[in-house]
Amino acid sequence: MIKAAFGVAAALVLSVWSAAGATDIAGVGATGPDPLYRKWAEQYAAQGGGGVRYMAIGSRGGLKQIKAGTVDFGASDAPLTVPELERAGLVQFPVIVSGVVPVVNLLGLMPGELKLNGPVLADIYLGRISYWDDPRLIALNPHVALPHAPIQVVHRSDGAGTTLAFTTYLASKSPDWKARIGSGLDVAWPKGAAGIGNAGVTALVSNTPGAIGYVTSAFARESHLTAAQLPSASGAFVAPDLRSFSRAAGSADFARAPGLAVSLIDAPGPAWPITVPSYVLVPKRAATAATGAAVLKFFDWAFRAGDSTAAQLDDVALPAGVKALVRRTWAGDVTGPDGKPLYAPK
Repeated sequence: MIKAAFGVAAALVLSVWSAAGATDIAGVGATGPDPLYRKWAEQYAAQGGGGVRYMAIGSRGGLKQIKAGTVDFGASDAPLTVPELERAGLVQFPVIVSGVVPVVNLLGLMPGELKLNGPVLADIYLGRISYWDDPRLIALNPHVALPHAPIQVVHRSDGAGTTLAFTTYLASKSPDWKARIGSGLDVAWPKGAAGIGNAGVTALVSNTPGAIGYVTSAFARESHLTAAQLPSASGAFVAPDLRSFSRAAGSADFARAPGLAVSLIDAPGPAWPITVPSYVLVPKRAATAATGAAVLKFFDWAFRAGDSTAAQLDDVALPAGVKALVRRTWAGDVTGPDGKPLYAPK
């Protein structure tokens, strides 16, 4: 099994190989869906599917490698625009929807007990709120015994769709953050320790008393870190869970979105305010018919058989109508080297 170093944490590279004669595929990219892709690939292999390798190197790395043609598919939580897709000769499609979650390492807190909001989060990451018993935090949490302890900020060091979602949310809530820092796959962080990938941030927060970081929902669940509540667009505080992510996903209109790219930041209603679709990108014309078809076969299987596994990790499976839309995209836009379609809708 291949391994990749992730700063203070080591992330296993998924490597599940099939029986002789099957076509194996390789992908790289976003770290957020890695726990799900790992489980899907294990189940796929156990059911006689081909082998899947996935290296979680971050959305920027996934975009770079699929553009370079060094992998069979790339994964990113930061979708490309239609002109970018056309220039790169790529097709993108959503696979699942998940949440980006603030997590903390504070002794004595019950899950979901801590409440934060966008302006306070921005000022924590700007260094303006430095202690857990700051008056603004106490005002949000009058019944929580917050300690007089320094806040240890943790952020991503690599180009990440998780960072894009988190900083887009902060920029929408804080004019100062928008003007000074902005949003992107990576930004000029004012302070804090940096971890590579969701695994690196998870490890730093887990090992640092008083720390706060942001990770995707699967990593928040697997690490058992304390997740904070945030106010939804309707103003009510919501917990980061499958229900609030599903509410955000339900507002997405993929059919009208160019390149199937939608934003779910501050989705309407009682939805989790930092919800993000995770995308896969494949060549419009595959390097070989066998590998191109194998990628679509794997994700087609995941759409048919992987919903319950996704739910176990607080990832939201796509509605049937969106899956049908994605399959039509495969049938119409993805071909082999000879220009012949690689997928026929069933």
